[in-house]
Order: sequence, then C-alpha cells, then structure tokens
Amino acid sequence: MIRNYKAISHFKGLNTLRFIAAFLVVLHHAESLRKDHELKNHLRDFGLFQNGAHAVSFFFVLSGFLITYLLLKEREVKKDISIKQFYLKRVFRIWPLYFLMVIIGAIIQPYFIEWFNIPYEMPYTIGETWYYFIFFVPGMVNYFFGSNLLEPLWSIGVEEVFYLIWAPLFKWLKKHVLKLLLGVIAFKLILISINTYWTLPGVLSYLIRIHQFEAMAIGGLGAYLVFNYGKQINASLIYSVPAQIGVYALILVFIVFGANIHSNIWQFFFEHPITSAIVPNALFLYLIIGVSVVDKNLFTLENRIFSYLGEISYGIYMFHLLILSQIIELLKGFVAGSGMFLETLFYYGVSIPLIIGVCALSKRTLEAYFERKKQKVLAKLTAKNARDAKFDR
Repeated sequence: MIRNYKAISHFKGLNTLRFIAAFLVVLHHAESLRKDHELKNHLRDFGLFQNGAHAVSFFFVLSGFLITYLLLKEREVKKDISIKQFYLKRVFRIWPLYFLMVIIGAIIQPYFIEWFNIPYEMPYTIGETWYYFIFFVPGMVNYFFGSNLLEPLWSIGVEEVFYLIWAPLFKWLKKHVLKLLLGVIAFKLILISINTYWTLPGVLSYLIRIHQFEAMAIGGLGAYLVFNYGKQINASLIYSVPAQIGVYALILVFIVFGANIHSNIWQFFFEHPITSAIVPNALFLYLIIGVSVVDKNLFTLENRIFSYLGEISYGIYMFHLLILSQIIELLKGFVAGSGMFLETLFYYGVSIPLIIGVCALSKRTLEAYFERKKQKVLAKLTAKNARDAKFDR
C-alpha cells in the first residue's frame, strides 16, 4: 500500500508493461517482414500482430507519466528543477544505443550486405541522412527514403524533442502544470483537426502525426493526478472491480482483435485521427495507473523475469529490426515452404532468444558502462551544487 503518493520510488509492474509493449513491436515487424518478403505463411492479417503503432503510443504515454512524476517529485523535494541534471540523465540513457544503432545501421550494415551478397538495397547513404540522425529527426529519413532498418528510431527522435522542451516548460510554469498539460493536449488536438480536414504540405502533415505530444501529456496528466490525488484515485469508482473488468477487457480486445474489427462505432473511437489520439492513450494511462498504483488492482505484474525483460526493453526496441532482417534471410533459405507451424517455430525460436541475448549483453556492457559514467557525473554535479549553495550562504 502506498502511503505517500508524492514520494513513490518504484512503480510496480511497469517494467513488465514495457516488455509487453516492446514485444508487440517485435511481433509487428516480424510479421511485416514475412509479408514484405512475400512469404506465404505469415500472421500479419491478425490484429495481435498489427500493434506496432499502438505499442509506441503506449511508450509515449508511459514516458510522459514517469518523466512528469519525477519532475513533480524533484520540485517537491528540492523546491526547484535542475534542467542540467534532467538532460544529463536522458543523454546517458538514450544516446549510447541510439548512436550505436546509427553506426551499425547506416555505416556498417551496407558493407555487411555487400560482403554477404544479401538481396537488400539500402534506400539511402549516410551522406544523405547523417544530419537527420545527428539532430534527432530520424523520422525524416523514413519520410524521404521509406522503410529502412533504422525505422524505429523515429520515436526516439520524438521523445528527445519532448524532453528538450518539457523540463524548461515545467520549471518556468511550475504554478501552472495542469494548465500546461491540458494546453498541450488541446493544442495538439487542434493541429490534428487541421491536419484531418485541411490539406497541409506532406512533410508538415507527417510531423504533426508522428510528434505525439498529446500522448505524453496524457501520461503527464496521469502523473499529476497520482501525485496530487493518489489516495482519492485509489478509492474511486473508476477502479472498482466492475470498472476494472470492463476497461481491461476493452484493452485486451483492442490489442488482440482491434485491427480486425470494422464496425463504425469502433472505428470512430479507435481509428479516427482525433478520437484515436485520446481514447487508446486514455486506456493505456488507466492500465499504467491501475498496475502501478491501485492497491486492489485485479492483477499484479511484478515478476522477476518480466521485470528484467522490461529493463532491457529499450534494447529490444532498438535492436530487433536489424536482427529480424537477418533471420528472415535464414527463414527464406532454410525452411520456407515447410508449413506455417515449422516456419513460425523456426522464425521466433531463433530470433527471440537472439534479440534477448544481444540486449542482455548490451545491458551488461555498453549500457552499464554509461550508467556508471552517469552516476559519477551526477555525483560531481551534486557536490558542486552543494559547495556553491554553501558559498552563497
């Protein structure tokens, strides 16, 4: 039971949700690759395997929830927000894998493809795209050059832009956080409406679609409510047993069958550009709060194995497409035509352990190295701030 909703140090179950979302992205791309390579046996037509975009939206909601809560907590404890520390934490967490993927996918991968005569033609060169990667707008590579092995990086660019503006806004508008959150949601809905009913230049329309700041603000709104009204939420009717059964059943149907439901009412709430920016993200927020905060939630997702898989979910998201693209060639060469069951068993039996193994190795080496560096830098910065404060007194 949480006693102080302004001092939560661990949100239970969220690592498991991270892994589930990352796994849905893997399934989406795995079956898309099978279909794109014209393999007859694929599962792409089933709704469960079409959740890549929804999983990314979930990550945006979760990021907004956690980042906003941490900023609220920091301001509560320290009476201020250190933008420098905020940026440093994000840099050490995100940049190492991001730029490693750029090096592998845009520099090393073309030579690898050429050496092994892999029938894949890179849609771009590093000379054509380096500035998009360097300035964290990798989504423009997808827009101008189409699908590619670094396609998942677009969402990392969106999050970086959000992080860049969120901490300063939070610091400067500290007395108007709720207005800020609601304002971001309202402003983005206006942009989506304009983009839906008027013809905008292609690149502008694309940028409005991918920068899902409304999802992050919805997550942030949830954090604000938990921080200030956690006790009331815990006891509210919206998390009564009947309400949980109804909402969680709806989320399950949305994830497993959503893409295969074609009723007008369903499409209005879950596929219309405006309502789909609110309804699924609100459901994701309900799930996040229920799993991590509500005492009498119908289920708990605290599990050591899935918690660890959630810890490496960033790596899963970053590495999976590069790995799947190599496994698909083995699938075509060794077991294609052997039937749905054997093909699927081989495909996932090889790719999933390999993805998890690579990500676990990355977590223990590259990511652990930069985590240690981050702790040292933050410790030095904290000590310096303490000395400066003492000197000022």
